[in-house]
Amino acid sequence: MAVQPEKWTLGVLVNNLWSVAGSGSRPDVNSMTLQYFINYNLKKGYYLTSAPINSANWNAPSGNVWVVPVGGGIGRIMRLGFQPVNISVQAYGNTRRPDTLPSPT
Repeated sequence: MAVQPEKWTLGVLVNNLWSVAGSGSRPDVNSMTLQYFINYNLKKGYYLTSAPINSANWNAPSGNVWVVPVGGGIGRIMRLGFQPVNISVQAYGNTRRPDTLPSPT
């Protein structure tokens, strides 16, 4: 889902995976990804952006469910010759993440 009021682009993507069949020796899967995106369009193709990918492992113990990054960056849509390109620089850090591995730091 996305909307574009004036100079903004706002939206969200949500996906959840469940295991429903297969070998009983494999662990159950119940995992969600949620990505919201916020762009503010500036002049000459520049934009400010934030599009972190949050994730949740619903089978994890309490306190180890979420990975919640925060951050953003700047980018520009331009042409290199006849080819349109999107160039951006972004940085994110996790405000919340599981204490146990595997987990991105």
